[in-house]
Amino acid sequence: MSVLVSKDREQAVAAEHIPWPQKSPASCPISAVKARLRMAGLRPTRQRMALGWLLFAKGDRHVSAEMLYEEAIRAREPLSLATVYNTLRQFSEAGLLRQVSVSGPKTFFDTNVSEHHHFYNEDDETVTDIPGSTIHVSGLPDAPEGMMIASVEVIVRLRSADGEEVTTTKRVAGHHA
Repeated sequence: MSVLVSKDREQAVAAEHIPWPQKSPASCPISAVKARLRMAGLRPTRQRMALGWLLFAKGDRHVSAEMLYEEAIRAREPLSLATVYNTLRQFSEAGLLRQVSVSGPKTFFDTNVSEHHHFYNEDDETVTDIPGSTIHVSGLPDAPEGMMIASVEVIVRLRSADGEEVTTTKRVAGHHA
């Protein structure tokens, strides 16, 4: 019996290192999306399932609503841009996504909800992660009475060093570095 317990424990530890949505090699990615939505308190509607699959099946990444809408159109999912915006807002409120506001109304949605910071490349409008432990923020002001600092997010803006526009094509998704 202890051999079985030990083997189960080894499989559980190994499963933690498999990227979501496939926590076990034999699991069904669609079932993983459904389970993730339910655990977040969201009903797995057709639209949420489709957008959840597009968002989470490719690993950690950064997307704008427009980028996700384009992916849905290419995947032949009949969704409106308003549905994409609403779903991204719902996913963010449920803790499935993290919003990264980079410039005015320009917002990306990050599938990696852990604490970390970002590079924003102004030339090609992509977002990449900076590991949270590499930036140390000091000298923060005291929070107003009755408030506490919930988090600090650093966005480091980048542009080409020679001052010329980079002529690379815009990536479909801002993947993590």
